[in-house]
Amino acid sequence: MTYQRHLSQADPVMRVLVQRYTLRRISVAKDPLEELVASIVSQQLSVKAADTIWKRFLALYRGRMPSAPRLIATPIERIRTCGVSGSKAAYIKNVADAFRRGHLDRAHLMRMNDDEVRARLVAIKGVGNWTAEMFLIFALGRPDIFSVGDVGLQNAIQKLYRKRPTPKTMERLARAWAPYRSYAARYLWKSLDNTP
Repeated sequence: MTYQRHLSQADPVMRVLVQRYTLRRISVAKDPLEELVASIVSQQLSVKAADTIWKRFLALYRGRMPSAPRLIATPIERIRTCGVSGSKAAYIKNVADAFRRGHLDRAHLMRMNDDEVRARLVAIKGVGNWTAEMFLIFALGRPDIFSVGDVGLQNAIQKLYRKRPTPKTMERLARAWAPYRSYAARYLWKSLDNTP
């Protein structure tokens, strides 16, 4: 069964979203370091603000994601010039160090289950549940992740379902969408005209 059919059968609101929007299939990112750094940059920002800061960040490196060693060698003050806070700059360096040391290795991450990846990521200072969930969806292409802490998803549920988006309410709604909760999340973001 395709994710479109499953979501359409699971929920009438999802049926409308599936008919209205087209999604690309979730794929695996070529550079997990870039995806994780981008998620840190995006923490607690609107999509537009995050995109602007991300472009400035890449401009520090001539438009390309630097290697982990080069990122570690970049002074925090230089990273901050693109609009990243001092704490986020430190978190970015923590992530780069985890890749440099081999704690985060693409091949190994691909073999780990969702809970193992989440545990490995949140052990790094500056990486919380939201960042780990975005990484699972957008870097590893996991199809069944739903972030109850995501403000965009909370707003979409408030708007479309007319329910107070408590974690319990969101988890209950999302249960019907399994094993395609990542796709459901993407439909909900699309309904806000918001692409994370």
